Amino acid sequence: MATDDKDLQAGFTGTPVEKTGSATEMARSAVGGLRNEASAVSAAAADHPHTATTLLLTVSALAFAVGYAFGHSAQPARRSRFWN
Repeated sequence: MATDDKDLQAGFTGTPVEKTGSATEMARSAVGGLRNEASAVSAAAADHPHTATTLLLTVSALAFAVGYAFGHSAQPARRSRFWN
């Protein structure tokens, strides 16, 4: 029987556990996922151009409205000229 946890590196099937999860492997996996999602979005946009255009215009209008609201609230308060 093993006395150290270092000796217990076998998985459920009895094969040694492979050490994965390096930064390079994770980055490659993330890039692959992004490529798959981008191709799925472009394929959906090609299949449904009116829906894609409507969605793009709606998101753009909402972004403009939020930006306008933040910009309008960031202006300094106007002082009355009556009291100066």
